Amino acid sequence: MHNQAIGRKTSAMDKVWRVALYAVLLIAAAFYLMPFLVMLITSLKDVEEIRTGNLLSLPASLNFDSWSKAWSSACTGSSCEGISPFFMNSFLIVIPAVLISTLLGAINGYVISLWKFRGSDLFFAALLVGCFIPFQVILLPMAQTLGWLGIANTTSGLVFVHVVYGVAFTTLFFRNFYQSIPGELVKAARLDGAGFFTIFYRIILPVSTPIIVVTIIWQFTQIWNDFLFGVAFSGFDTQPVTVALNNLVNTSFGGKEYNVDMAAAIIAALPTLAVYVFAGKYFVRGLTAGAVKG
Repeated sequence: MHNQAIGRKTSAMDKVWRVALYAVLLIAAAFYLMPFLVMLITSLKDVEEIRTGNLLSLPASLNFDSWSKAWSSACTGSSCEGISPFFMNSFLIVIPAVLISTLLGAINGYVISLWKFRGSDLFFAALLVGCFIPFQVILLPMAQTLGWLGIANTTSGLVFVHVVYGVAFTTLFFRNFYQSIPGELVKAARLDGAGFFTIFYRIILPVSTPIIVVTIIWQFTQIWNDFLFGVAFSGFDTQPVTVALNNLVNTSFGGKEYNVDMAAAIIAALPTLAVYVFAGKYFVRGLTAGAVKG
């Protein structure tokens, strides 16, 4: 009887702690979601309602005119075509940059971890240093390099910049993941006559899904949200959506349209939100797999 009483008391305490934990998590979630909620509410109001109401007051009626204007007719400097052209520019930059940097990182990580060569550790250390170089340090040399290559102020130039800066991170991710793969597996495949790319394609890539997902999500988020490289290395017609959003917010004719600004900010953030909503669990699984194996 005594043991049963202790068991019931322990069970009751577990429930109390669980409820307390959920309450803390809900409060934290509400705290972090509050700015987004304010943005969403503001984007659905008209300008007059924004001026006379308060931040958390619900709109009297749903008004999506600000969303339409932000997408297709808001002024971003001297152009009044909304953020839609720049939204597409971001995709034209992000997709090839993510794919190329992920592929290069996978090959680099494969070589450094499973095909040791003289100086491989020094090469990896140099790439590791690249992860900690601030953006600002490479602006001038990168601008000169883009000029030499003839791709300054182009989409290709921005893709090149993000690949160069991102390959250090992708190599680090893949190298740490591939450290868990037994070297004997590669040696056995070589004895069977398999070459460098055959081993990579048939043995290494099939087990790389978790780290590929992690790398793609990381690179997509970093490149999509980048502002500094976009404003420094793009021309007017090749600006990413982050630069266009900054121009929209700082451009006004007549009164300030906060609803349009908020709608544009949400639209610009939607791709990264979608990535984390639909692929967030795979991101966590990939990080966990790498931590357990490495």
